Amino acid sequence: MTDTGQAAACQNDSSPGSQHKAAAGTPLFALGQVLATPGALELLETHQLTALPFVLRHVSGDWGDICAEDRQANADALQYGYRLMSVYELSKTERLWIITEADRSSTTLLLPEEY
Repeated sequence: MTDTGQAAACQNDSSPGSQHKAAAGTPLFALGQVLATPGALELLETHQLTALPFVLRHVSGDWGDICAEDRQANADALQYGYRLMSVYELSKTERLWIITEADRSSTTLLLPEEY
């Protein structure tokens, strides 16, 4: 996950066995200030969704629709304090990204094109 674009480039590995299963509601890290870009807010509104379920999935280690390489990068990030990233597919062409900074000062919901 050294390049954030990698999540979009590597093939999705969303098979049941590939997903990290954390206890529901158990935070694995600090979110810091939670922010959302205008595009992310518009996407959520378009689909009549709220940010909270996605943030809760992210903080509990459900990284969504990312490949095995990015899952491993997130596992390393939890251990060593690197940036964390989740990708949630809302439709075949729309994805919501959530990125928590390495220093855990902020977590941002954004669209891939807003990165």
